[in-house]
Amino acid sequence: MKELPAVLGGAPVFSETVSISRATLPEFDAVVDSYRDIFSTGMVTNGKYLKEFEERMARYLGVAHAVGVSSASTGLLLTFKALGLKGEVIVPSFTFSMTGHALAWNGLRPVFVDIDPETCVIDPEKVEKAITPDTCAILGVHIWGNPCQADRLQEIADRHNIPLLFDAAQGTGSRYLERPVGGFGNAEVLSLSPTKLVVSGEGGIVATNDAELARRVRIGRAYGDDGSYDCLYEGMNARMSELHAVLGLASLEMADKNIAHRLKLFDLYRSRLRKLPGIQFQKITPGGVPNGVYFSIIIDSERFGLTRDQLYEALKAEHVDTRRYYHPPMHRQSVNAHLAPQYEGKLPNTDKIAANSLTLPMFSHMTEEQVKGVCQAIERLHAHREEVRKRMGAAATGGHR
Repeated sequence: MKELPAVLGGAPVFSETVSISRATLPEFDAVVDSYRDIFSTGMVTNGKYLKEFEERMARYLGVAHAVGVSSASTGLLLTFKALGLKGEVIVPSFTFSMTGHALAWNGLRPVFVDIDPETCVIDPEKVEKAITPDTCAILGVHIWGNPCQADRLQEIADRHNIPLLFDAAQGTGSRYLERPVGGFGNAEVLSLSPTKLVVSGEGGIVATNDAELARRVRIGRAYGDDGSYDCLYEGMNARMSELHAVLGLASLEMADKNIAHRLKLFDLYRSRLRKLPGIQFQKITPGGVPNGVYFSIIIDSERFGLTRDQLYEALKAEHVDTRRYYHPPMHRQSVNAHLAPQYEGKLPNTDKIAANSLTLPMFSHMTEEQVKGVCQAIERLHAHREEVRKRMGAAATGGHR
């Protein structure tokens, strides 16, 4: 019974759930004095800690301006608004839903293009072919911490005289061509949510070298009011509080150490799982260095013996929490049903990766033993694949090649 997968009646590998991600927080002693200072002064927003955090993040990212906002979502909304974009934005469909939602909230029309099947990031060749007179911007996405080919995208943007932006929610600490992610294009928007490398509780950073864009985003995060109470444009309350900034400062101190640990866990995952047939890994963009934020595998169901969805369900019984990032992709989500017909069969790499990728647990204080346990669960499911497949029957939908 010990060697049987839990779905077949064996004991689960873990007695408690190993979460897909958990926030790695600093010791409380590292932030308590700053919190006491905030509580004593009552200065909970627009204070010195946010200013310090923005300055530190700007240095870390190698940019002139880092604007703290309440989330990466509001950062995207404000960046598009501040640029005054009108028309179509080229964007990958293989991304988190908010990438597309931010466009819709600004009245912009997404034009979805396919990804590279190995790196899983937006394909510059597809971007070039998608540009029309209505194209007002290119929006790249660094997927699972793997950076886009920012230099090739910049060449395209320059040639067509349009802005280049990046949803860098997963990109903090990644590098491309020996430069930190954050300083490419007109602006990059990073997330500081609990699943990311630098955590402020909730929050985001708009990173840019454009002083005027930074000024407009700062105004936008305060309702569009520059201090005169005469709003320049329709803004929102997207300020980052002092409490969040303090946590972000302490988390930033841990970033490089945590990235190094995650990449060691990446190597451990790969060394164990590459021995199994039908498991593939995301290829790192040439010239890129990932940050280890998410570890995903891609399942070839014919070779592995189980579909991605069967593996997803069976791992639940082992108390292993996984995610099907990003299924369904943007062009197949209900919110975009009106767009679906025009993309049928047009994004084959996106459809294939979305149907077969599975993101495994990864967090900065995850242990090697936990990684080994996740691998053990996958190994024994593969070893008993025929029985597992029969037991699960038609309960899980199939992936496709």
